[in-house]
Amino acid sequence: MTATAIQIGRLLRAGTTGFILGCRASQLDAPAFGALVKAPAAEQYEIYGLIYDIHIDDDGLVRQLVTAEGVDESVINDNRANRNVPLEISVLAVGYRQNGRIYHLLPPRPALSLDVIYLCRPEELCQFTSTGRFGYFRHVLRASDLPVGELLAAHILQSQQAQAAGGDPAWVARAAQELITLLRDDYTTLMQVLGALGDAIGEIQF
Repeated sequence: MTATAIQIGRLLRAGTTGFILGCRASQLDAPAFGALVKAPAAEQYEIYGLIYDIHIDDDGLVRQLVTAEGVDESVINDNRANRNVPLEISVLAVGYRQNGRIYHLLPPRPALSLDVIYLCRPEELCQFTSTGRFGYFRHVLRASDLPVGELLAAHILQSQQAQAAGGDPAWVARAAQELITLLRDDYTTLMQVLGALGDAIGEIQF
């Protein structure tokens, strides 16, 4: 693991299709909706996923503070920084790396509890999204219980920025064209996805 890798939390629970990690409120500035993260599950084996939900649970103290009057700002800041209840970040599995090769397939085995989860650096994001022909899109598109359009738009916006900085500004047009191909028989979902992409990125030149 390189020194520049950003640790965002530790694994709470996991399955083949995704995992949930916990982190402190002070770590919330790193992960974002749609970001690509990785779980180094073993030597030469890493699981990749997209953040699709960031969930902040309450506890007894928060309930008291919400209804109290004149709460000092220092008390609120202390609760945010030092609260024992972790923030939960839900991740959809979209691929893995094994022995140096990236696969856009579900991982053969999940990561283990308390494994450290890292935010992928821009160069890793470029490498993952440039491998193959966007095979990982199918994992997102079949997740009907998720906000698919917004998730893809957030992910593609972040990937576009990384790809453009890395010298491949045409990546976003190829990604949009692949989505159109995959959703050609599902007009409703296609319009939702393209609408979200348009809001996030603007007009895409094919």
